[in-house]
Amino acid sequence: MYAVIRTGGKQYRVTPGETIRVEKLEGEVGGEVRFDDVLLFSDGQSLSVGQPQVADTAVVARIMEQDKYRKILIFKFKRRKGFRKKNGHRQPYTAIRVERIEAPTA
Repeated sequence: MYAVIRTGGKQYRVTPGETIRVEKLEGEVGGEVRFDDVLLFSDGQSLSVGQPQVADTAVVARIMEQDKYRKILIFKFKRRKGFRKKNGHRQPYTAIRVERIEAPTA
């Protein structure tokens, strides 16, 4: 059983019990998050593709961690001009563990 959800402008293929990192979400560690934007759902025998979303299907997950990725360095340089600029960025993320996929039984 798996589903494809959309959050933070990206799409993720998730299965129950899986831990993934998504763009930062509001909520406390240990809190529950519900994703209603399910684009595809498969229960093993059948495949449901949403147009644009699969009706009455949701993914329920638990927030495991609120943190930042490692630092990405941005270095700009122009030769023979003495121009050097160094900058860094750490993108915040939320680690979630997928608890279950709620779908109507057919």
